Amino acid sequence: MMPILVGTTIASVMRSAPVEQLEARMLIRHVTQLTRVQLITQSERALTAAEAEQLNILFQRRIAGEPMAYLLGEREFFGLTFQVDPAVLIPRPDTELLVELALQHLPQDGRVLDMGTGSGAIAIAIAHTRSDARMTALDLSENALLVAQSNAKNNQVDVEFLRSDWFAAIAEQQFDLIVSNPPYIVAGDHHLSEGDLRFEPIDALTDHGDGLSALRIISQQATSYLSDDGWLLMEHGYDQAEAVRALLKQDGYTEVQSWRDLGNIERVSGGKKSRSVK
Repeated sequence: MMPILVGTTIASVMRSAPVEQLEARMLIRHVTQLTRVQLITQSERALTAAEAEQLNILFQRRIAGEPMAYLLGEREFFGLTFQVDPAVLIPRPDTELLVELALQHLPQDGRVLDMGTGSGAIAIAIAHTRSDARMTALDLSENALLVAQSNAKNNQVDVEFLRSDWFAAIAEQQFDLIVSNPPYIVAGDHHLSEGDLRFEPIDALTDHGDGLSALRIISQQATSYLSDDGWLLMEHGYDQAEAVRALLKQDGYTEVQSWRDLGNIERVSGGKKSRSVK
């Protein structure tokens, strides 16, 4: 890659960018703070020294495969903008299904618990849509919680964030709905060394085991924190729905089922706490 020099025009950078044109436009806009229209009308504007240096760095990082979301520092999810950095997973469209299902199963003035909140995307999306909901979100990572707290403030929602190893920090609280997108990729899965996943926090992706250990813990323990007839909803891998349904049935949930994402993959499974399960 030829370095971008001070004084190079935006149009010239666009023509010679070593990344895809759409990505180049996004990175140039990020560095110059120009709108889409300004990028066209000011295409002959020369880059400053700081802009040229920053673009050289960003292009190199992108060539190395680093996700655009980390380069831009943000990602859109459920119509909201979330800050993201390598401390948290990048929110993905597949997970919007979990939010939609949560909204369907959430009673008026209901209490919701989000397990392993990461960037806070799930909890914040629910709280933003349902201002009556009382949201609590947990994560073991202090750095992730800092990102989530910033996102809640930027999106003007009230969420209680707690550092917790699964349910450890919530004592005997009761919730009407528990949701989670836990680590579920099997240890050694080739996807972990491919694409964006190479740069995302490994402990948020895999349980370093069979891919079901976190799902197993949540299913087993959630009944102690769910109100009667409360729902547990969990995102999981493309081939794990049958196994997760079996876990839920084994732990005494009723109305156990799975829901398909836009790719027609069973992406979320859940069940309702039976009044007889304690």
